[in-house]
Amino acid sequence: MSQTNPVTPGTGEASEGAVLQEMEGRLKRYPANRYPIQHATTQFHLGGQLLEFGRAAEAHACLAVAAELFADLPHQQARARNLLGAALRMDGRLHQAARTFEQAQAGFIEVGQLLEAAAAAFNLGLVQAQAGDAPAAETSLEDARRRFDDLGAEVQAAAAARELASTLLASGQAGRAIEVVKSAVSVSEQVGDRPGLGAAANTLGLALLAEDRTDEAVEALRSAVGAHPRGVRPDGYAMAKVNLALAYEAGGDAPRARLSALQGGGTPGADDAVRDQAMAVASRLGIGVGDLGSVLDDEPAEHWLPVLREEILRWADADPADREASVTGWIRDLLARPGRALDLTEAWLGAMLELPPAAMASLIRTTLETLDRFGAEDQKRFRIHTSRAMGRFNVPQWMRLKDLFSRTADELALEGPWG
Repeated sequence: MSQTNPVTPGTGEASEGAVLQEMEGRLKRYPANRYPIQHATTQFHLGGQLLEFGRAAEAHACLAVAAELFADLPHQQARARNLLGAALRMDGRLHQAARTFEQAQAGFIEVGQLLEAAAAAFNLGLVQAQAGDAPAAETSLEDARRRFDDLGAEVQAAAAARELASTLLASGQAGRAIEVVKSAVSVSEQVGDRPGLGAAANTLGLALLAEDRTDEAVEALRSAVGAHPRGVRPDGYAMAKVNLALAYEAGGDAPRARLSALQGGGTPGADDAVRDQAMAVASRLGIGVGDLGSVLDDEPAEHWLPVLREEILRWADADPADREASVTGWIRDLLARPGRALDLTEAWLGAMLELPPAAMASLIRTTLETLDRFGAEDQKRFRIHTSRAMGRFNVPQWMRLKDLFSRTADELALEGPWG
């Protein structure tokens, strides 16, 4: 919601150049002194495109011209100012951006465009929060939420509630933040807004954690993780995972805390702050042995596949030493649980089958290379568990597993049979 009139971004350098060249040609065809409205309209769209391309300073120049030339068209001027505020915010000129959003909001109210006025209030609140003016941000975001609610704009109201809750939480008002963000969670669930749900549940979890409501925080943050698939929104997944690690840590569940921290910090696309937080959790808790096995012992069998899925995805992206250590731990965990070994192996193979082919083949190779460092009796037991578990899958999956394990074992000159 950084702008009320979004434009379609380009798909690469050639597209960007072609789009901008075409618009610059229009500016020459419509000089401001002869065609002020056409010129202003083109400057507005050019500014929007530049903003989409991340060229905030250039966008600012175009949108300032558009806002000035639209002086006799208050609605268009307000739209230009709203987009200009977004450019100023992107350029780090927060105080100017705030003044510009205030002007845009006033302009929208003047012409009766109340939905756009609410959007301008939302943008104003974001800038004020970014500038560190929490009281002003709370006022603007509450105003935006109320306006959106009055207009029946549920999704936008939920977004305003999320940002308001984040601002309240940052200023130490966790109790108020919980009450505000619960509405955002509810609306996001109702309308199927998964990104919105993930963001709202993440904020709710942190607010609950600040109030020492640890079990509720874990539940909320698990919802946040589920709303951010690792392969779709890795940044959101990583942040929610590491926050979940904090909640587990606060609740005294070190094995789950370590696993969540490693999974969040090991996600491709995680930002540096998330990785640093993951490392801090891991450092505080120390090295864990058998965490995966301990977690699986505490979960019903129907939850084993989801638990293993997240851990195996981490192994697939881990560096070789980390992957080898994780696989070593898994083999030990499996062999230490003979009564559950077959069922656990089935869940492990099921998670492996969900990997892309190259990742699955690479992880099988690591597994067999690691297994070769175990004693002969342990190797035999692991082969038996794995071969028997393969037989529980349908024929195409069984054949795929059997062929991959057998072929890799042959390449490594290791013992069989497999499957």
